[in-house]
Amino acid sequence: MSDSMPEPGTAAGTPPGSEAEDPAAGAPLDPAAPAPLGVVRTPTGNAAVDAELARLADADHLPADGHIEVYEDVHGGLRETLTALDAGPAPAPVPAPMPSYDNRS
Repeated sequence: MSDSMPEPGTAAGTPPGSEAEDPAAGAPLDPAAPAPLGVVRTPTGNAAVDAELARLADADHLPADGHIEVYEDVHGGLRETLTALDAGPAPAPVPAPMPSYDNRS
């Protein structure tokens, strides 16, 4: 293999034959294991949207094939929130017509 490509089964920048270790646990890292991406989620100011975006963190501990369920759930929640915003407030009730007092016989 070339010097720019790591050997199969080794972490980038790790010499062949040595395993990458998790400094916190001192255990070998599994490159295929789920790991948080560390993506920062900036609050939007809309509580419903922020709650849906916070759910994206649920995918951090799942393998890649489990992400789709979380993404679809968050997508559905965001669609519902946007639909509610598009609907706007309910229209004000129309006042009943005033009775006519001009009934002279």
